[in-house]
Amino acid sequence: MSPTPPLGLSTDGWLTPARHCPSPHCDQRPEGEISLLVVHSISLPPGRFGGPYIDQLFLGQLDPAADPYFAEIHQVRVSAHCLIRRDGELVQYVPFNKRAWHAGLSCFEGREKCNDFSIGIELEGTDTGRFTPAQYRRLIRVSRLLMAAYPAITRERIVGHNDIAPGRKTDPGTGFDWGFIERL
Repeated sequence: MSPTPPLGLSTDGWLTPARHCPSPHCDQRPEGEISLLVVHSISLPPGRFGGPYIDQLFLGQLDPAADPYFAEIHQVRVSAHCLIRRDGELVQYVPFNKRAWHAGLSCFEGREKCNDFSIGIELEGTDTGRFTPAQYRRLIRVSRLLMAAYPAITRERIVGHNDIAPGRKTDPGTGFDWGFIERL
């Protein structure tokens, strides 16, 4: 087994190594520091893993005929900065210096519009399931790198989507182990 290559961050906000799939669902951030890391979960169709559908959603290419659920969401314009698949594969859709559209209506410590000052990381999974050791290992590596690059992101400023959109969102869900923060 070969050693895992070091994770790097380019000056234009892209991780290496990672699979890059630039999403059109982003825009310029307002002035200010990046100070929040939001953990999400996603599976498409719900409860199924693998396949091209998360990429297609974040790229605006989801075929509504591919699954009955997609008819409801194919026109939604959302993205995340990164996705960590079940096997630990890292996919980046939006560079960190841009605003991804992941948080929606949200508020953290009295500040609304969390997309303005946050980074969104999706884990392939469900709100009720567990995540894989490979996902936690990758999340730890990415989180450490982001905390070094953006010092305003501290352990206390790593939250779930449910924390910034209570009552509206439940991810990353009950199966997510927040103990990963202790390993940062």
